[in-house]
Amino acid sequence: MRVLFATSEIYPLVKTGGLADVAAGLCNALQQLNHEVTVILPAYLDVMEQLDSVYEVAHIGENVCGIERRVRILRAENDSGVNMLLVDIPGLFDRAGNPYQNEQGNDWWDNGERFGLFSRVVARVALNQLDLDWAPEGGHCNDWQTGLVPAFMRLFASDSNLKPRSVFTIHNLSYSGKFPYSLFAGLGLPDTWWNPDMLEFYGEFSMLKGGLVCAEHITTVSPTYAAEICTPAGGFGFEGILQQCAVQGKLSGIINGIDTEVWNPARDSYIAYPYSVEKGRVAQKKRNKQHVLQELAPQSASVDATAPLMGSVGRMVEQKGTDLLLKAIVPMVEETDANFVILGSGEHIYEHGFTQLARRYPERVFVRIGYAEDLAHQIEAGADAFLMPSRFEPCGLNQMYSLAYGTPPIVHATGGLKDTVVDASPESLATGDGTGFVMQEATTAELRRCLERAVELYRRPRAWQKLQKNAMSQDFGWQRSAAAYLEIYQSQI
Repeated sequence: MRVLFATSEIYPLVKTGGLADVAAGLCNALQQLNHEVTVILPAYLDVMEQLDSVYEVAHIGENVCGIERRVRILRAENDSGVNMLLVDIPGLFDRAGNPYQNEQGNDWWDNGERFGLFSRVVARVALNQLDLDWAPEGGHCNDWQTGLVPAFMRLFASDSNLKPRSVFTIHNLSYSGKFPYSLFAGLGLPDTWWNPDMLEFYGEFSMLKGGLVCAEHITTVSPTYAAEICTPAGGFGFEGILQQCAVQGKLSGIINGIDTEVWNPARDSYIAYPYSVEKGRVAQKKRNKQHVLQELAPQSASVDATAPLMGSVGRMVEQKGTDLLLKAIVPMVEETDANFVILGSGEHIYEHGFTQLARRYPERVFVRIGYAEDLAHQIEAGADAFLMPSRFEPCGLNQMYSLAYGTPPIVHATGGLKDTVVDASPESLATGDGTGFVMQEATTAELRRCLERAVELYRRPRAWQKLQKNAMSQDFGWQRSAAAYLEIYQSQI
């Protein structure tokens, strides 16, 4: 099949979260299955600086919000051989900062115009209106930044014999791309679409809703999350639409995969001592623990390397249960010998809280504010257990990285965390199914109980090694997920 994959980010060119990893992993897997995939994304300044060979294949003019914009379509190829199209819109994407925020961390004031125009152009490419040398059979769009692609495909196809065919994936429903009516009008959308059955959302304009109501099929990133978003608690106001899609068979949950080349402890160039599930090789984790402690703690000679090390990598926000972790660490440090290593950034209150903990317990709590890819890998390899107490988590990738690295995850039973981690109960350990520790509620008390269970099991080396091997035996590569997407493409595109 020939699929146009529209995304606002893709690893390693541009990444702010899991979408970039998913885009790269899925597209590479589809390519390996001999399907023609072309990724289309904005020509961000940082992306253009990383590419050596880029050339123009088309250009058009688009008038949005009263401004005539000249748009160039550029072709490039990434390291994995996946073809790429870049949408170059001078004044909108050629600026410093990440895709959605400026260097001060504030959302770009014109994000609606930026991604609205991007979606208009992607729709024309998907419908082969620009006479490129490659014509897709349909489009796969992702999150609110491309939510209007299916809507514009429907609009533009109404004047031709083309049938719009698209799949829309929700990676996180809490980000819905809401803007005022003035942007709706400025993007040239029909006035008849300003109603609750189309793009109007409680008096505002939702770009994500364009994907929900106009795509031929909707997917999300785990089966449990697909059920959760159909409820008032998880639907963020979209539950009615999603319930209808589920009844019509238009909603599917497909668990994400992980890149087993990038995240593979046997071949990971970021870690000091590669290891595998083979007999005796998992013991190398102890040497990786010492390495990460030396990296984060110059005084690590006084740290007890035999004590359990609990690791965390991620955004410091309420969704991720960061407040629960902050509250749980103090009693764990005071009452057990567990140590903690934390990498991440986010809301100031949480960054400050972890920094203060590190100062209070300099030989027990090790914190690095920010993000570093090499250190993230080293924590996965060196920690004994991995902390993900998210209040909700559409899919999650770090728990799957942790399983691959023999670092049993401690998670809340939500979304993809529930779908990928089996609680290490006595029964599941006996059957060889247990892979981690599962909180049934997102509370500090539940997190403490799971931490205490992990510390207790860690003191039983044979049982802990069995748990590690169970975890490392799981297969979360992209092949199975890619096959599930192909099945949807073949039925809808």
